[in-house]
Amino acid sequence: MKDRTVVVTGANGFVGGAVCAALRQTGALVRPICRSRSGDDPDQIPVGLIGPDTDWSTLLSDVDSIVHCAARVHQMIDKSLDPLQAFREVNTFGTLNLAHQAARSGIRRFVFVSSIKVSGDATVAGRPFHADGVAIPDGHYGQSKMEAEIGLRKIAAATGMECVIVRPPLVYGPGVRANFAQMIRDSRHDHPVEPAVLCSPADPVMQTGAWAGAWAAGMGWG
Repeated sequence: MKDRTVVVTGANGFVGGAVCAALRQTGALVRPICRSRSGDDPDQIPVGLIGPDTDWSTLLSDVDSIVHCAARVHQMIDKSLDPLQAFREVNTFGTLNLAHQAARSGIRRFVFVSSIKVSGDATVAGRPFHADGVAIPDGHYGQSKMEAEIGLRKIAAATGMECVIVRPPLVYGPGVRANFAQMIRDSRHDHPVEPAVLCSPADPVMQTGAWAGAWAAGMGWG
């Protein structure tokens, strides 16, 4: 992967930042894209809101691959009047808009960081989730990600661009936020944490660096 340029969206996010670091270790030239600049990476390129009308044209020149990490994630308190539509604007329509522009730009590979929530909320004993299983998305977030997966498969078939879909579970590591961070805070106080929460087969955990490194190697970038 040395000297090939890879666009990473959501580059200043928890997973996106780990992906950038893992790719750079392989010698890839990373073009980190974010909604607004934050963190320590001086190469970040802010693009503003990501949605169906985002113009990516100036950011996709001389790019080999895209890793699309940016997403509207779980909201602790969702104030949207139409939460499903809010998730679709970013996770479905925003993803497919980027993929269409990537295909037109001749980009070889589009990697979509989806979610285990597309597979469902829980497994049945002896029947783990697998790639060919029936998708039973959990909540608006999972629904929007599933719809993006369906659209990406159509784009891949129509254009020949390679689309790779990854459904990671809950990922943890330094700087973790949201649900896992709350669980850590609770564990430091007198709040009981159900053991089942920590070992649910539908919601396993992976350490950020290990996941990003193994993923980069698996994509042929290691």
